[in-house]
Amino acid sequence: MSDTKDVKAVPSRGGREGRGFFGQPRALANIFGVEMWERFSFYGMQGILLIYLYHSATEGGLGLDKATATGIVGAYGGAVYLSTILGAWLADRLFGSERVLFWSAVVIMAGHVALALLPGFSGVIVGLIFVAVGSGGLKANATRIVGTLYAEHDPRRDAGFSLFYLGINLGGFFGPLLTGLMQTTLGFHYGFGLAAVGMAIGLIQYSLGRRRLPDEARAVPNPLPAKRYPLIIGISAAGVIIVLALVLTGVITARNLALVVIVLTVAAAIAYFAVILSSRLLSADERSRIIAFIPLFITNAAFWSLYQQQFTVLTIYSDERLDRNLFGWEFPVSWVQSINPVFIIILSGVFAAIWTTWGEKQPATPLKFAAGTVLMGIAFWLFLFWAGGGENSTPLLAIIGILFVFTVAELLISPVGLSASTKLAPHAFQAQMVALYFLSVALGTAMAGQLATLYAPSTEGIYFGIIGGVAVGVGALLALLSPWVLRMMRGVR
Repeated sequence: MSDTKDVKAVPSRGGREGRGFFGQPRALANIFGVEMWERFSFYGMQGILLIYLYHSATEGGLGLDKATATGIVGAYGGAVYLSTILGAWLADRLFGSERVLFWSAVVIMAGHVALALLPGFSGVIVGLIFVAVGSGGLKANATRIVGTLYAEHDPRRDAGFSLFYLGINLGGFFGPLLTGLMQTTLGFHYGFGLAAVGMAIGLIQYSLGRRRLPDEARAVPNPLPAKRYPLIIGISAAGVIIVLALVLTGVITARNLALVVIVLTVAAAIAYFAVILSSRLLSADERSRIIAFIPLFITNAAFWSLYQQQFTVLTIYSDERLDRNLFGWEFPVSWVQSINPVFIIILSGVFAAIWTTWGEKQPATPLKFAAGTVLMGIAFWLFLFWAGGGENSTPLLAIIGILFVFTVAELLISPVGLSASTKLAPHAFQAQMVALYFLSVALGTAMAGQLATLYAPSTEGIYFGIIGGVAVGVGALLALLSPWVLRMMRGVR
């Protein structure tokens, strides 16, 4: 599409002429690629981050206690999704999604370079801040751009998001494998360096295909008046000063970082819902759809508070409880993070085919959310069969089976949630609606870090039992509420 073509022509990409990438619009391939490489770097780094924080200095780590280390990882993960607000706001009010995505990728690469080259805590602080801010900008806008490739009622939309999710998990599979191998053979900083190389490849690939994206991806839906620039700059500067003051005075510390992110995320979510619902730019149907999104938001947060423990509790569990002996060789801890992406790669096409075949007969979004959350709770209950065992007592096949259940639950809720956030989005808040979805992931991720501070091998039976039960209860409640939620969605399924 040329740069001069009318934006109103974009929905035609949902028609037959748009079939070029596994039956999807051709431009999906470019977003698929940049997201794949970004996830390679993201999950590759995250696969070795926790053990870098708590391993001793003689092992190349920083020697933090596990509670502090898991809190930092949870807070960082929450900050990634929390920063989608900034990325979405910049897209909707100033620059458009496509430009924000490009420069976010540059910031991510700089963060991985900092982790690789800067020693000690300085590298961790600078690197994680850059990666978190950049990833937030990329995530919200990549999702929104995928949404622009489809007409509103294109039945391929959920299938397209499932393929997009496949790209995420191809990166998620190879990232931990290769960075973990680099970490065990050459050291942590070489693993972080490989993550930087992966992001550089993604940035180059995306740059070569930017012009193929629809004009709607470059549009600014709700431009900020120039007279408000000084106010925004002042608010931003004040926010930075307040955070620095809280850190310097010891109010915010490494130990309470996850809790701080939880509080900030809850406050941001309440404020965001209030701002959007009170906007005069919303129609009655759009306002109703935002209200319908509230129970989906809460359920999604509950789901991710369990799922994201792959990077906290499951990492510790894999380091201390899992038998990692593979034909006489003990494989890296981070390799466990590649099991879930394998199942995603296998099953994404299956789920995409199922949703495409069923078409309008497929279960509605609220029921998919409910089923995914219940199944996630059941996955935690499966840990109970090996609760209380000794060191290296859990067989690898057990973790593979549990992560298979993780994957099925994830495919029922995560790509569907991404799709729902674009379908329910008001015209004036398109990217910001995606950011609101990611706020629920931010809340769940930070909760995963906070909950992990309660985990101990001696009480893991209680831990897995209670947390799994809460997730099952939340999912069951949404299933009961699903008829009301569906009515409030006003024609969106």
